[in-house]
Amino acid sequence: MTLNNGTTTSHGPTAGAARTPGYAGTLAAACATVFVAQVANALPASLNGLFQEDLHTHGSQLTWITAAFMVVVVCFEFTFGVLGDLFGRRRLVATGTALLAAGSTVAALAPTVQVLWIGAALNGLGAGAMFPGSLTSITAVTRSARERTHAVALWSGFLSAGAAVSPLLGGMFARIGSWRGSFWVLVGLALVSMVLTLLLSAESKAPEGRTFDVAGQITFALGLVLILYGAVEGPESGWTTLPVMFAFVIGACFLAAFVVVELGAESPIFDLKLFRDRAFTVSSVVAVIGMLAFLGACFATSMWLGPVQHQDPIRVAVPFLLLQGPAFLLIPVVSRLLHRVAPSWLLTTGCALMAIGCLLCSRLDITDPGLGAFVAPALLIGVGFALTVSSVTAVALNSVPLKLAGMASATTNMLRDLGFALGPVVVGAVALSHAGSVFGSGLSGAGLSAGQLAAAREVFGAGGPIAVNSLPPDAPGAAAHALALDALGSGFGTAFLVCGVAAAAAAVLTAFGMIGTHSRPSVEGEASASPGLPPVRDGEPEPAATA
Repeated sequence: MTLNNGTTTSHGPTAGAARTPGYAGTLAAACATVFVAQVANALPASLNGLFQEDLHTHGSQLTWITAAFMVVVVCFEFTFGVLGDLFGRRRLVATGTALLAAGSTVAALAPTVQVLWIGAALNGLGAGAMFPGSLTSITAVTRSARERTHAVALWSGFLSAGAAVSPLLGGMFARIGSWRGSFWVLVGLALVSMVLTLLLSAESKAPEGRTFDVAGQITFALGLVLILYGAVEGPESGWTTLPVMFAFVIGACFLAAFVVVELGAESPIFDLKLFRDRAFTVSSVVAVIGMLAFLGACFATSMWLGPVQHQDPIRVAVPFLLLQGPAFLLIPVVSRLLHRVAPSWLLTTGCALMAIGCLLCSRLDITDPGLGAFVAPALLIGVGFALTVSSVTAVALNSVPLKLAGMASATTNMLRDLGFALGPVVVGAVALSHAGSVFGSGLSGAGLSAGQLAAAREVFGAGGPIAVNSLPPDAPGAAAHALALDALGSGFGTAFLVCGVAAAAAAVLTAFGMIGTHSRPSVEGEASASPGLPPVRDGEPEPAATA
């Protein structure tokens, strides 16, 4: 392999004897890249309340701000992996960082929530290039399992750190200025990261055998977007309205076409043959529903404290230190456990802890603005997530032959990110549907005057209970505020319950679904390549995967 400085590196047995030129710079640039990408991903968590106040958004519009980022990542992450292998990882990362800077600029200047969606989607497009490009760039300059394990662990540490500190950064800069200032800070971080990539990172490619699955990419993206559109818009537009029904039907047709295309594709996005193995199938299902439970709980927490309780962004950010922080702090512990305990048991334990935390959240009182009640549930969810996100990839990899490990890792990454994309969508659909039903059924008997009742119905019809909950005290319809608050508390409490049931189902499925399965022994450096980290063994081409 020829690097950007003209140095040719070897994959031979003596290659690991000396550190590859460009290793330190590539590693530093990759860590900065993934940190910035994850900051962009998690930034809206502490700002949803401010979005609602400033842009006058209703529930499904807030859901799209969060979902737009992950949907784009899921749709295009494999394609970006191929682009990096064909045209160079450094070039891919620099382009993705520029896209993220552009998206953050659009978000900072957004006059409406629709423009903010565009900014979020551009951020997701940029991050979708940054995740796989940064990871495979560091695997390309490491030449031993031990060196690779160290580099990947550091990369994953910055990934987790970005998720943990992003809501706090957003809340802090929003407090001293506005939420727009948080995105300007992100623009600056992205530009610094791009400069570091161009100056420090070594270029690498792996074009052999890499081709685009155009038909698979198109059918998957269209099917996923249409299904998610129906799920997001259903609670407020109505599940039986023509646009929602058409979205579900046409989306399902595209996903069915995707399966047909993949079965005959030369270089498929999904190698469906992997799902013939029961252990891999179980881990794949758990990856989706387990990550749905986690990010669903995160989104519910953000909505509960922000648009519903209207708490200060700094206070909104505090629980996220407990939700996201353990994945960073426990990296050394989890890495050791993966070599001493069966990954399936760690996966079961992690999902069970998330289930307990979500069920505790479902019992919270919406009228209590204190953060103390969130401490234990958020910590349980955070520790459970730390165990789950690391072990789910190890379970998947240990269930397939070595020659399929790269594809298995990339497939698991995509399914895990699909769960992340589904989390806010499912939570929004459940919470807003339930809250709307509770508010609508209780409004007539709320004892409001005729004027207040009519005004509350009008606001409810236009923006749902979250719009009524946000009315100024002296505005027409504000008398229904208490009813709206209780309805939203019931709705998001139900959403927490759904997340808990999903996590519990993942725990049960892992515990019983893995009985009788056989896994191959882990290879040094492989299990610790989680979360979302493809195993790259000496002499093998680097697979394209993402975080």
